Amino acid sequence: MKIVLASHNPGKLAELQILMAPLGVELIAQGLLGVQEPEEPFHTFVENALVKARHASRATGLPALADDAGLCVQAFGGQPGVQTASYATRFGYEPGDANNVRALLEQMQGVEDRRASMVSTLVALRSPQDPEPLIAVGRVSGEITRTPRGDGGFGFDPVMCLPEFGKTFAELPLDVKNAHSHRGRAVRQMLALMREYWV
Repeated sequence: MKIVLASHNPGKLAELQILMAPLGVELIAQGLLGVQEPEEPFHTFVENALVKARHASRATGLPALADDAGLCVQAFGGQPGVQTASYATRFGYEPGDANNVRALLEQMQGVEDRRASMVSTLVALRSPQDPEPLIAVGRVSGEITRTPRGDGGFGFDPVMCLPEFGKTFAELPLDVKNAHSHRGRAVRQMLALMREYWV
């Protein structure tokens, strides 16, 4: 089954290709099909994922999968949330993973409550007008480290520490990360939904 992935993020594509492999799904990044990213005007992951999936499906005629994911920091009232990818730009930095991490650590100087969650919300549609989107949510709680650790993964992986391992996502082997990550948990739910309703 071919599904368009409503994302231009190469890290996300690589992770999802591995995680979706058990269902025999071929994910095609929307950028390879000439599809631009839509506006994401909403304040929740599920609303933005739905907009992205509908846009990609409409533009390509394929079933679509969208992942809206982000970091929710307890001390910041759940921010940056849906604005995770552009977090650094709030503080005058160019967009990008390294600057996002830098900005977060600067903002958390002197903050003792380091609790945070990584959230992944997946939405899958058979067509742009699909009235019954499949929705899966994965969530992992941990703590923000005071300095980056590890060189794997992407996004905030170098500063998101999982207490059960005492390591950041960036320090974990890929198979361990995928087994315990927010995206891994969301994909397992999504695979079960697809097997039940689509296959």
